[in-house]
Amino acid sequence: MDTSTVDRAFQAALYAADDDHAALDTGASLLAADPAADAELTRRGLEYVAGAWRRGWQPADVVRIVRRELDDVHERLVTALILEQAPHDRPRGPRWAAQLARLAEAPSAAPARTDRFTHAGAVLELYRLLLRLPTLEPLDETPSPPPAGGRPESRMLARIRALLAKAEATGFPDEAEALSAKAQELMARHSIDEALLAGQTHGGDGPAAWRIGVDQPYEQAKAVLLDAVASANHCRAVWNEPLGFSTVVGFEPDLEVVELLYTSLLVQATTAMTKAEAAQRAGGRKRTRTFRQSFLAAYAHRIGTRLASAAEEAARQAAAEAAGDATEAHGGGGLLPVLASREVAVTERVEHMFPETTTTRMRGVTDAAGWTEGSRAADRAEVRSRRRLD
Repeated sequence: MDTSTVDRAFQAALYAADDDHAALDTGASLLAADPAADAELTRRGLEYVAGAWRRGWQPADVVRIVRRELDDVHERLVTALILEQAPHDRPRGPRWAAQLARLAEAPSAAPARTDRFTHAGAVLELYRLLLRLPTLEPLDETPSPPPAGGRPESRMLARIRALLAKAEATGFPDEAEALSAKAQELMARHSIDEALLAGQTHGGDGPAAWRIGVDQPYEQAKAVLLDAVASANHCRAVWNEPLGFSTVVGFEPDLEVVELLYTSLLVQATTAMTKAEAAQRAGGRKRTRTFRQSFLAAYAHRIGTRLASAAEEAARQAAAEAAGDATEAHGGGGLLPVLASREVAVTERVEHMFPETTTTRMRGVTDAAGWTEGSRAADRAEVRSRRRLD
């Protein structure tokens, strides 16, 4: 196969500076003039995707960074490459498979091929980004068969999802509070039941690590919110600001509820912020960005306090219940040692993956009205342990 056209185009465009439009145009012109190079161009793209996997990236990570740095056309191109490369890849874990399934199911228009030159330019821009992706901390991708008899906790997660969906949809703050509180209660119970089961059987895997997107704008406040949700649910979050995600470390059942609750709270926060902002603008205020930044910062701070309180109360109640049951059965309780050992395991995994971390100060929190309204919204979205309603 003659690869000279692709080689010359790549030499011109892929290693040039991002603002060197002339180099990009030169590469695109070479590719546009040689339709015979199309197959080799695609093959190189598949190699770049496989190279991203070797550097620790996952499908959702690559799509996220392309969406963050480039345009819709590039996102469509990389999605097509990922799906085309997947059958040639080695077996991966269930989360990887779920990411591929979501990409395959997502509705998307076919890339607009207005002309060969424009298309070639977009491909080169995408490949330049893929080529420059840094190496990430590797996540566990070991394929595992589903447990025999299915996953009994799936019904619990379905209930949690349903409660959070209702909380997001309702226009009544008190109802959203009650629904979110019940969801947090079920999350705490779900986590504790899983911990006890693993402790009783002396089984279960160690902590895992998931990457969860922290999208612009106001990503610092969103990262703080994710950290609060993770901490309240026995996980740890480490934010990678340049690449737009946090790596959350914890046991699988806890990671599932962290992702669910974080996503739901973002929706609720955005809804509350939009209403509060409209009221501020009606009063003649114009500082929209500073208001939003301060609103979300206050919301994240307040939610963190509420979630920590709810988690402590749930743990106390569950410990008391477990101790009572164990005393009746065989004279001793085992919840607190199990939770403590899992906490140690999570901490050790974080320190192994991220031996060097730093803390950062919240920036841009200067709007008093935004802070006040964000705190009020967090109070309305309060999540705390309540008496079980079963």
